[in-house]
Amino acid sequence: MTAAALAMAGSLCVPSARAGADEGERPGPAPARLAEPGGPHAVGRSTLHLVDRDRADPWVPDERRELMVSVWYPARKPSGRPAGKPAPYMTAAESRMYLQANEVPLPPETLSRVRTHATVDPPPKGSRAGRPVVLLSPGYGMPRATLTGLAEELASRGYVVAGVGHNHEAEGITFPDGHTTGCAMCDDPDPYAKTGDTRAADMSLVLDALADGAPGWRHPGLADTDRVAMAGHSAGGFSTIPAMLADPRIKAGVNMDGNFRYPNDVPLNRPMLMLGQTGHVPGDPGDPSWDETWGELTGWKRWLSVDGTEHGSFTDNAPLGEQVGLPMQDLDGDRCDALTRAYVTAFADRHLRDRNPPLLNGPSPHYPEVRFHRP
Repeated sequence: MTAAALAMAGSLCVPSARAGADEGERPGPAPARLAEPGGPHAVGRSTLHLVDRDRADPWVPDERRELMVSVWYPARKPSGRPAGKPAPYMTAAESRMYLQANEVPLPPETLSRVRTHATVDPPPKGSRAGRPVVLLSPGYGMPRATLTGLAEELASRGYVVAGVGHNHEAEGITFPDGHTTGCAMCDDPDPYAKTGDTRAADMSLVLDALADGAPGWRHPGLADTDRVAMAGHSAGGFSTIPAMLADPRIKAGVNMDGNFRYPNDVPLNRPMLMLGQTGHVPGDPGDPSWDETWGELTGWKRWLSVDGTEHGSFTDNAPLGEQVGLPMQDLDGDRCDALTRAYVTAFADRHLRDRNPPLLNGPSPHYPEVRFHRP
């Protein structure tokens, strides 16, 4: 297991004092907690099960393609009494599978105990024009839950956010009948040849469900599917461009530290934000795909790198790791989380709401770790 994975896994329980600790009892673990979102809205979360009857699963061809999707959205108020029960971060089965797959010596339910800020299925706070949509696609082998902090932030600021669980591409996706699938993609010797096209089709399926309604989604008028951006980490990041090329509804894309594993001779005249770790800079010999892709982006574009970060620093792994002093990067994990939220939100505001946040115009004294590159 990588040091980054170990740091993430070891971060998810923190010690807390409780009654009896002064009598020699060992303090019990308190759940790790995501940062509170900064927008004005309460956040709701619904869970959708989608099936594409016309498409075989690329990793398990005798099955139809299925997805589990978490949809976060602005809510009128939290569900439940008095303030609502937080939506679970993962199911117990997802937590167990993810930890076991990475050989992490933690209680199997650890990830299912991470505290979130959304509540389950509260009434949405609508908008006359509908609310813009951000699609989120997680990294290779990673559950969709690892982008929850970013999703809650965007939803609190007025977006409908769909975090997509791509079946057989994550270590742990639980379906309504209770079965949990693992990462068949992770056993493929060359998964990247399929991933971009597969996730592109997945995103179109999700947009159709948000527009037309689907089991578990009772608010088809809430999402404005004419104003859509996609953001992804790692494999989800390099899937943004195939998805944008395949579906014109996706107006803008964010790649968070993923290689660009698609044909780089296909120009794209839509906004793209490239947000990467310390090594993802112009001329990086470890990944020439960023330089190659930059030249094929003919619309609005930004290339940013963040000092002191690693590959997983743009996910919940960074802040959760910091909570017990096992950081996965040199930069403070909460800081990684804050700047990821800030720059992705600014990008969505600019390209889905026609705003002009100064954060994207050049280096900011508020985030000196972020470097702008214009090769």
